Amino acid sequence: MRVLVVSTPGIGHIFPMIPLAWALRAAGHEVLVATAGAALVAARAGLPVVDVAPGFDMGAQFDKMRREQPELVAEMLAARLTDLRAVIPQFARIADLLVDGVVQAAEQWQPDVIVQSTTQGSGLVAASKLGIPLVDHGFGLARSGDVHDLLRENMGAAFARHGVDTLPGRTAHIDVAPPSLLTERPTGWSMRYVPYGGGTVLPPWLLRERGGRPRIAVTLGTVAPSTTGLGPVERIIDAAGGIDADFVIALGDADTSGLGTLPPNVQVAGWIPLPALLRVSSALVHHGGSGSTLGALVAGLPQLVLPSGADRHINGNAVHNTGAGICAEEEELDARLLEHLLGEEKLRSRAREVSAEIAALPSPARIVDDITALTR
Repeated sequence: MRVLVVSTPGIGHIFPMIPLAWALRAAGHEVLVATAGAALVAARAGLPVVDVAPGFDMGAQFDKMRREQPELVAEMLAARLTDLRAVIPQFARIADLLVDGVVQAAEQWQPDVIVQSTTQGSGLVAASKLGIPLVDHGFGLARSGDVHDLLRENMGAAFARHGVDTLPGRTAHIDVAPPSLLTERPTGWSMRYVPYGGGTVLPPWLLRERGGRPRIAVTLGTVAPSTTGLGPVERIIDAAGGIDADFVIALGDADTSGLGTLPPNVQVAGWIPLPALLRVSSALVHHGGSGSTLGALVAGLPQLVLPSGADRHINGNAVHNTGAGICAEEEELDARLLEHLLGEEKLRSRAREVSAEIAALPSPARIVDDITALTR
């Protein structure tokens, strides 16, 4: 079986799909990833990748939107989404930049099925044109429902350009959300979330279990530092000096030159695979991204979520409501809140329960069988 994996060009969209791509490869199937921009990092996971939009830059696209539609961008950054369908027009704009390359790759490679990141319309067009099954791969707790009709409505020109007037006849959805964090039944096939954070040579301290002193991991993901700034990190640095804990702030490639002098118990790191950092941490403070949220739940760690637009309030509220963490506004972040995160045993206990729930869900290897059956 040949599987074309189509991803929105963002790390938060491709990373959740890599464990399934590995499982497909391990089962003897051929896999090709079709994406662009930052998501080309999938090649570092040992997967063959085709760049369907050479030169694509998500940051440049966002800057263009900021110049042309400043009110829309301001609304997006302040949004408290309750459903991904609200941002389908924005996803459709990005998909339209990829669709010609995705269709060309599909026609040349002739896959038996397409697995696409949720709300990615270019895979929808390609599957429709080739008459093959389509599997949507969820990336978090946000709900999307059946967005195929909405995508077709917002990508009418792309559908017409490729001579497509019907949607795929066989579709499925993979849901990586732990059922206990949802207010409705999971969509389609539930699958265990397997964290992937990229590969690197780990520093020795990441191989050692933490000692008696707690360690708080901090991340703002790959998008938030450039869109909403480092405000939460600055607040943590201000509060850290009075807390009996070590802080590791993993900010990737973000510019940290303006953070000033750090307390002795604060370490600013570059790119660290989050699963490796969480393994030796006591808690996580983050921006509310799906990968960070689910990664902490898999690790069984309490988390403090400081949501900043997109689907992050959905994630923060779900974690808060289920008792596995705290959701707060940036302005509320202080030493008292951080000490509560470390000291409240109910948070830790509930996080461990959700971790066990996730571990009991079907593995990516099990979902391979369902995808294979869909192609028959």
